[in-house]
Amino acid sequence: MEPLSSKTYKKEFVSHFAGDDSGTLTPRQTPGMFYSKAKPTPVAKPSLLAWSDELAHMLGIAKPTDQQDIDILGGNHVTESMYPYAACYAGHQFGNWAGQLGDGRAITLGEWEAPDGKTWELQLKGAGLTPYSRRADGRAVLRSSVREYLMSEAMHYLGVPTTRALSLVSTGEPVLRDMFYNGNAAYEPGAIVMRVAPSFLRFGNFEMLNARKEIDNLRQLVDWTINRYYPHITGDNKVIDWFKEVVDRTARLMVEWMRVGFVHGVMNTDNMSILGLAIDYGPYSFVDDYDPDFTPNTTDLPGRRYAFGKQPSVGYWNLGALAGALLPLADKDQLVATLETFKDVYWTEYYGMMGRKLGLDQVSQIDRDLISQFEKVLAEIKPDMTIFYQLLIDLPLAVDSEEEVAAYFKQALYNDLTAEQKTILYTLISHYLDRLNTNTIKRSDSQDMMRKANPRFVLRNYLLHQAIEGLEKGDDTLFVKLQAAMKEPYTTKFDEFFQTRPDWASAKAGCSMLSCSS
Repeated sequence: MEPLSSKTYKKEFVSHFAGDDSGTLTPRQTPGMFYSKAKPTPVAKPSLLAWSDELAHMLGIAKPTDQQDIDILGGNHVTESMYPYAACYAGHQFGNWAGQLGDGRAITLGEWEAPDGKTWELQLKGAGLTPYSRRADGRAVLRSSVREYLMSEAMHYLGVPTTRALSLVSTGEPVLRDMFYNGNAAYEPGAIVMRVAPSFLRFGNFEMLNARKEIDNLRQLVDWTINRYYPHITGDNKVIDWFKEVVDRTARLMVEWMRVGFVHGVMNTDNMSILGLAIDYGPYSFVDDYDPDFTPNTTDLPGRRYAFGKQPSVGYWNLGALAGALLPLADKDQLVATLETFKDVYWTEYYGMMGRKLGLDQVSQIDRDLISQFEKVLAEIKPDMTIFYQLLIDLPLAVDSEEEVAAYFKQALYNDLTAEQKTILYTLISHYLDRLNTNTIKRSDSQDMMRKANPRFVLRNYLLHQAIEGLEKGDDTLFVKLQAAMKEPYTTKFDEFFQTRPDWASAKAGCSMLSCSS
């Protein structure tokens, strides 16, 4: 295990591409540049609030024992081998072209080589101004930083491809934020998260170069990305083959989000990883009461572009934007044909995933109809998604009445069922039990499959809100407990959290709806 302060960091990205080396932090356009040097702005009193021991062990990073290493995590110290920079990229935000965006408050310090030889980018979020901060301050508040730190790690333990978080540091400085952009700005505690990923490249990096007609730069970035992160792809058609793999990874990521009931909240193309990872945890949420139209992001109202049930189609749309950026390097018809494979990949993977959630030995066309029936009934009765699927695991193999079924699922319900809702639920469960009775695998094997596919614990927004309130008052009890619970989401060990969202949280700011403010 090596301390952060003694490591010799790699800087492959900045060594390969043109960048603005001036170090000037004045917001500006940077044509021709892949990045701009951006040294973190020191803070008053960096203090370590959380550290991911498991991630640190994998990376071979020693837990900070002196202030110098904590200063690195807080942006107060940059070692000689580091080259801190902010990446330049563009994006479509809520479907509209936004032009140059870039890392407005994220600063990559360098690339850490782990004991297994793999290289990981270490990035500080909330470390101060960069040339891409526009009218913002480059900082982050404790509220959003806790959410990013916990969810990055929670998604990993759920088995969802994701960027990771190594540390959470309080800065000792207040940050002014208008949480809902309604004129009620207030000071909040500041914080910084160290994020970790093989790469933070986004669809928007490629969109930026195409938009500026920097075709040589675009070709250079594509070739480098393939050689570094997709080295198995070679040959004359490698751009199409690479795009196909990005399509596949993105489709599978969407399936994983749907499996665990995760809603990203702001699926702009600048928030889409070129490696198929969940990235940029802002106004996200897990689904409580099942609703395909649920969005946790106030900025996404009233259109609900990024609602839970729309995420796969948005993934497809965003891949279309990436395909557009690649037009100078590949045949249009081939790009379009490759993009269209998204649908087959997604639906094949989706039905396979749903088959595991339901404990089916295989998924036939009739089973697909049953899965569609589940979706329709759940959208009608709106049970708690996580609890409903948990109850389904131990469902008795025979039920006698509508009342019996309604009583069995009562723990998952937010409202009493109407007579009509009881009927459709009973009909669904009857069809499901008929199907289970045809399974060619043992009931116990089916249940094991379901337990692995259905999380029992998810980081609900109201729990995060309570943990943040506690931290702001100096009480880390719940924060520490959630860190333990998120590591074992498929066990019953933390069943104190196995309950529906409380009534008080239904309309409370930070529990039901959030904004992009962080």
